[in-house]
Amino acid sequence: MLTLSRQHARRIAIRAQLLDAYRPESLLATVDHLTAIQIDPTNAIAPNVDLVAWSRLGSDYSPSDVKFALEHERSLVEHNSFVRPMDDIGLMLATVDDWPRRRDAEVWMTANAAFRTDVLAALAADGPLVAGAIADTASVPWASSGWTNDRNVVQMLEFLTRFGDVAVSGREGRNRLWDLAERVYPADLVVPSRDAALAELTGRRLTALGITRPQAVRTALEPTPIEFANGGSNAVEVEVDGVPGTWIIDPEALAADAADFRGRAALLSPFDRLVYDRERALDLFEFEYVLEMYKPAANRRWGYFALPILHGDQLVGKLDAKTDRKAGLLRVHTIHDDVGFTEEMTDAIETEVVALADWLGLELDR
Repeated sequence: MLTLSRQHARRIAIRAQLLDAYRPESLLATVDHLTAIQIDPTNAIAPNVDLVAWSRLGSDYSPSDVKFALEHERSLVEHNSFVRPMDDIGLMLATVDDWPRRRDAEVWMTANAAFRTDVLAALAADGPLVAGAIADTASVPWASSGWTNDRNVVQMLEFLTRFGDVAVSGREGRNRLWDLAERVYPADLVVPSRDAALAELTGRRLTALGITRPQAVRTALEPTPIEFANGGSNAVEVEVDGVPGTWIIDPEALAADAADFRGRAALLSPFDRLVYDRERALDLFEFEYVLEMYKPAANRRWGYFALPILHGDQLVGKLDAKTDRKAGLLRVHTIHDDVGFTEEMTDAIETEVVALADWLGLELDR
């Protein structure tokens, strides 16, 4: 079996996530390659979608770009808490059978058939609407031990979106606007077979990751393991020097010359796909990271919303910073040095921090 150096494996992962010196040509090209960007409302510095896009596109990206793509151009769409290419909606609908909560959703929707009809009728008459503008006529409340308990309208809208009846058409502030899917999705939408959709999604996930464990940590974006047989007919199984176990690698990524890798500095969202699988980050980058915003302040090692710092082919530290919009400042509390910064690393990271402040339209407060 082929054995890669840990450095080679890291470079494959970084290239796959569009975090080398190459900059993608557009927001759509970025999302299409990554397959999706997670939506998270945390705005300690900027929302996750914006941080992920900025870390790839740089100062050419503006948050207005994603709003335009979602609400006007319709090249992107919000689906299941991710921004995805509109062209991928057929793939999402084709694989709804693999959604773990499908059975629970169907049972609850059947028990609330009249409520379902009421929601669709309200959207047909007055959509797009925020959830709060739709009457809750549920006869059986949605029961949950979490924050969704008794949030019947939102649950019905999300379930109807999963099944292709409803879609998110935009936002009113932080609230989603919902409408009939036929008014949001293209008229010529094609829904392929489940098997064809799974094969395409699996191959693209592997391309976006570059390298992954056969049984990787499951996340909303990686809901099922990328089995070796489904990783593409030419997918390669490898070992990584010094790391126990086997890995699956994208064949095109393996064919690229590791010596041609050109890195750069980048500040990453805690939800960035390069670091979201904390075990993979530890295995390949020897990078320890925990998102600490839910910890008491006294128990934090790196900060409320510390940004992982990439330099070249290493994850080298964390930026503890927070925006103060009222004061017009990006407050930098600490830059945690995990590896011993060289002068060149320090300069490159400093330049990226300044670029972040400029992009946010804030003054830098050290």
